[in-house]
Amino acid sequence: MQIKDSVFVITGGGRGLGRAMAENLAEKGGKVALIDLSQESLDEACAACAEHGVEARGYVCNITDESAVENTFAQIKADFGEINGLVNNAGLMRDGMLIKVKEGELQAKMSLEQFQSVVDVNMTGTFLCGREAAAAMAVQGKGGVIVNISSVSRAGNMGQTNYSATKSAVATMVTSWAGELARHKIRVGGIAPGVIATEMTAQMKPEAIDRMVSAVPLRRLGEVEEMAHTLQYIVENDFFTGRIVEMDGGLRI
Repeated sequence: MQIKDSVFVITGGGRGLGRAMAENLAEKGGKVALIDLSQESLDEACAACAEHGVEARGYVCNITDESAVENTFAQIKADFGEINGLVNNAGLMRDGMLIKVKEGELQAKMSLEQFQSVVDVNMTGTFLCGREAAAAMAVQGKGGVIVNISSVSRAGNMGQTNYSATKSAVATMVTSWAGELARHKIRVGGIAPGVIATEMTAQMKPEAIDRMVSAVPLRRLGEVEEMAHTLQYIVENDFFTGRIVEMDGGLRI
C-alpha cells in the first residue's frame, strides 16, 4: 500500500508507540486519525503530525465502548472520506501475580477487575476497532491493511496473566482476520515488540526492566522509531498478511 495520501487510524495515538508510528506515517505523506482518551495528548500529537503537511485529527474515544467505537469510526469516515489502514496499538498493562502466599497464608489474589480491565482494552478494544475498520474498508472496495500490536509476552510471562492472555489473543486475531478479509483485499499483520522504551514500560520496576534487558542478546531496549519502521514495512509490502513480526532484539531465540 502506498502511504502517501492514505488514511490511517491509530488507537492510543496520543503518545508513546502510537504517536511515533503516527508521526512516521505522516512524514511519509499519510493522513492520520488518532484515537486516545486524552484530548491534550491528541492535540499535541496531531500538531506534530500536521507539521509534515498532512491532515491529522484527534478523536477522544473509549475503545471498550461499542457505541463509542462505532460512532468514532463513522465520524472518521465522514471527516476523511475513507479509511485505508488501522493500527490497533492502544493497550493497558496492570501486572501482578496470580496469587501471593507467605508462610502458608494467602496474602493476595489478582482481582477480577485487574484482569478484566486489561482484557477490555487490549482484547475487546482491538476487536471492536478491527471490526469497524474492516467493515469500512470492505464496503469501500479498495482494500486496506490492519496491524495489531501484540507483544513478546504473548507466549506467557510471570506476573502478566492478564497482559499475556490478551496479547496472545491479539496475535491470533491477525491470523483469523487475514484469512477472512483477504477476499476484500484487506491485509492483516501484527508486530510483537519486546521491551520498548515507552511510557508503559517506564511503569515497570527498574529491576524488572534490568532482568528483561539482560535476556535480550542486543542488551538494550527497543526504540519507538524502530517500531515505526516495522509498521512501515508491513503497510508497504502488499504480499505481507497473516504473520507477526518479532521485534524483540532476539529475546525469543
